Amino acid sequence: MAAAGERRQLLGAAVVLALVLASDAVFVEDLDESFKENRKDDIWLVDFYAPWCGHCKKLEPVWNEVGIEMKNMGSPVKVGKMDATSFSSIASEFGVRGYPTIKLLKGDLAYNYRGPRTKDDIIEFANRVAGPLIRPLPSQLLFEHVQKRHRVLFVYVGGESPLKEKYIEVASELIVYTYFFSASEDVLPEYVTLPELPAVVVFKDGTYFVYDGSAALQQNTLDGPSRCGSTEWLPFSSSSVCCFPSLILQEVFSAASLICFWSLKEKKKGGAGGVNGEGGHVKETI
Repeated sequence: MAAAGERRQLLGAAVVLALVLASDAVFVEDLDESFKENRKDDIWLVDFYAPWCGHCKKLEPVWNEVGIEMKNMGSPVKVGKMDATSFSSIASEFGVRGYPTIKLLKGDLAYNYRGPRTKDDIIEFANRVAGPLIRPLPSQLLFEHVQKRHRVLFVYVGGESPLKEKYIEVASELIVYTYFFSASEDVLPEYVTLPELPAVVVFKDGTYFVYDGSAALQQNTLDGPSRCGSTEWLPFSSSSVCCFPSLILQEVFSAASLICFWSLKEKKKGGAGGVNGEGGHVKETI
């Protein structure tokens, strides 16, 4: 009898401990109408779902894993989910048009996630978009490390300039697809030759392209420079004539149908982009 009573006490203590831990470990927050007001000072990764949606149900355990790992790694990104059918007006303001929709909300920008619905891919997206738009590469060692990890590498070289402003503008929109870096000229590999500064350098497969703000873009290999033969160009910024060849962009974004850079779409109240709690605009990226 004593042994049985002791087992019951231990079991009861274990249940109480589990409940306490469960109450303290809120890895994915259920969001409601207060979210629009309360989100202002935080970065949020949100799953907008419908209870009847089969794809949403399949994503749910993955989303819980995302919440747990983001919490455990000390990420500043908060993970939440919202029933878009119960709070349809809020979902509409954030540009939700289907289920599930995953967005990272950062300031007045709403970044859409369209990659594989796996824990690692979603976390990589969240960490990339939530971090700095332009990541500095202060040393050759770090540059080499980053180059090994990225099939295509965008690097701005130089000081403050109109070209840098356009580079930042583009990065704010296209960070959903790839990283953007900056470095000093002495950090670049010895084989890189820059005619002038500032410049944007794109590295890919032992080749690099240099854009310095002029109308032409120069392709370079280890054997020397040559003019890029592509006749199909993409605007580097919606407000400028800066451009990269579509071949490179298609490799970067793995989207053969991507034929241009879109400017940030500012959605007015009642539109797909919506407004925040103070009537400011939420800008939706591609």
